[in-house]
Amino acid sequence: MYIKESKQEYDAIVIGSGITGGWAAKEFCEKGFKTLLIERGRVVEHRKDYVGEGIPPWEQSLRSKVSLAEVEQQYRVQKNCYAFNDSTKHFFGNDRDLPFETTKGTDFWWIRANQLGGKSLLWHRFSYRWSDFDFNANKLDGFGNDWPIRYQDLAHWYSYVERHVGICGQKESLPQLPDSEFLPPFDMTAPELHIKQQLESAFPGRKLIHGRQAHLTKPSAHHLAQGRGQCQARNECQKGCSFGAYFSTQSSTLPDAAKTGNLQVAPNSVVHSLIYDAISNRVKGVRVIDNDDLSEREYFGKVVFLCASTLGSTQILLNSRSKDFPNGLANRSGVLGHYLMDHNYNAWAKADIPGFEGTFYSGRRPGGLYIPNFYFKPDPKRPFLRGYGMSAGAYREDWKGLQHTDGVGVAFKQLLQKPGKWQFWLGAQGEMLPRFENCVQLHASKKDKWGIPQLEINCRFSENERLMMLDAAEQGQIMLEKIGLENVTSGLHNKPPGSGIHELGTVRMGKDPKDSVLNGFNQSHDIPNLFVTDGSSFCSSAVQNPSLTFMALTVRAVNYAVKEIAARRI
Repeated sequence: MYIKESKQEYDAIVIGSGITGGWAAKEFCEKGFKTLLIERGRVVEHRKDYVGEGIPPWEQSLRSKVSLAEVEQQYRVQKNCYAFNDSTKHFFGNDRDLPFETTKGTDFWWIRANQLGGKSLLWHRFSYRWSDFDFNANKLDGFGNDWPIRYQDLAHWYSYVERHVGICGQKESLPQLPDSEFLPPFDMTAPELHIKQQLESAFPGRKLIHGRQAHLTKPSAHHLAQGRGQCQARNECQKGCSFGAYFSTQSSTLPDAAKTGNLQVAPNSVVHSLIYDAISNRVKGVRVIDNDDLSEREYFGKVVFLCASTLGSTQILLNSRSKDFPNGLANRSGVLGHYLMDHNYNAWAKADIPGFEGTFYSGRRPGGLYIPNFYFKPDPKRPFLRGYGMSAGAYREDWKGLQHTDGVGVAFKQLLQKPGKWQFWLGAQGEMLPRFENCVQLHASKKDKWGIPQLEINCRFSENERLMMLDAAEQGQIMLEKIGLENVTSGLHNKPPGSGIHELGTVRMGKDPKDSVLNGFNQSHDIPNLFVTDGSSFCSSAVQNPSLTFMALTVRAVNYAVKEIAARRI
C-alpha cells in the first residue's frame, strides 16, 4: 500500500490524510478509482503506533509534562494546544522544522500534526451540523460573500457521514442546530441535570444539551464491521484509541479505502506545488520533496483533491505559480489567501454548585455539554454581528488534577471517596467575521528546510470579536448567578487566532468567480479537475465546530466529481 516512486497515472490524487483527505480517499476507492493519497509526514499505524496509550501520568517521568528544554527547542507553538503533553507530543509538528512568520503586531498559533491521519488523531471530536442561519449570515449582514450552498444541499451528506462516523447526542429540534443521526449520548451528572433544568427555566430559548461527539457509545453493526469498538470513557483520546471508539482516519476511512485494493499511500512526501498544463487547463500532477532525504519526485493523476488543511492547501496553491497564474494557482479572482478565520475562545465563567458535595459519578466522559448559539437571529440593537456557543460542564475541582494530588495506594483511593465541592464552567466559542485583511502570503525571502517559501500570516481578531467576548463573559456571569450558583466569576483570555485550531477561509467557495476560488461543489472556477474540500473552502466560520461540515462537503464533492468525470466534463 505504501509507495515512494510511481510512474502510474492515477484516477485521483488526494493531498492530505486528515479528516477530509481520509474521506476523499475512501469515497474514490469505493467508487473504483485508483487513488493515491499523499501525506507529508510519517506513517502512523492504528494501535501499533499509539505509544502513549494506556500509560498513566504517574508512570511518566514528568507526570505528563514536557520538559522546558524540549518545549523551547521543538514545541514553542504546539505547546499551546489543549491536547499537547508527554503522551501526545509525537503527534505534533516540530516548530523548529516548520517555521512560519507573523506580520509585525500580530500573533497566530498554527497547530500542526504532520503524519498519516493528521489532526484526526488529535481533534476534540465535537460534531455539529450547520443550519441555514449559518449559510445565510454573510448575505444578511454583508460581511463575506454569499455561500453558494444552503443547509438542504448538505443535509443528505451530513446523514451519510454521521451513520459511518458514529455521532453520539440527543435530538433537540433546534432551528439553529439541526439534529444528526445519533447514537445514545453520554450521561449528564446530577449537578449538570440540575443546572440544565434551572437554566432552561430561567432563560427560555437557551438550552443546555449533550455535546455531540464522534464517539461510539453504542456501535452499530456497520461500526463493528470497520473493526471499531465501544467507547470506554477513558478520556485519553488524543493518545490514540486502539478500540477505534472515536472517529479517525486510522480507525475508519483508511481501512475502508485500503480493503478495496484501489489505494496507494505516499507518506513522507512534502508537496511543493501542483503541476499545471496550460494547454488542457488541467492539473496534471503533484511535485513533492522527500521528507527525509529532500529528493524530488512527481506523481500524476486525472483529478486532484487538496485536503492539506486550510493553511497547508493555501501554501501549496500560492507556491504553484506560473505564467498563467502569477499570484497562485486557480487565483484569477485574487482572493486566494484572504479571509482567514478561526473561532474565538476568549471568554469564560465559572461558579460553585451548592448541595451536591456527596454526589459521585463513574468513568471519565470524553467531552462536555453545550449551549447552542442563542444569538442566531440578526438584531440591530446588538453591538456586534453574529454570535457564540458555549461549551459547559460540571466537575470536582479536587479530581481535575489527580496527578498532582498527594497520596498513594489505599489512602489515595479513600481521598477520592470523600465529599467535595462541585463547580460549573462555561467557555465561549465565538464566530469570527471574514475580512479581506486577515490573510496569508508567501514570505519574500524565508524558506523552510524543503526549500518551500514560508507562510507569513497577518490575522487579528476585530472589534466585533472583542465585543462578542465581552458579552459572552457578561452573559455567563448573569446566567450562573440567576440559577443560584455561588462564587460566580467570569473573565477574558487574550489568545490569538489559531488558538481555536479551526482555521477557515483563504480558498473560499462562491457563486461569482470574480470574488471566490471555488464553486458550490468545491471545484476550482479556473481549473475543472482541481477541488479543495478542507476548511479553506469556507465563506464564514459560523459558531459550531467545522469538522462534520468538512466531511459532508468532501463526500459531496467526490460524488459530484465522479459524475463530472463520467460526463467527460473533467
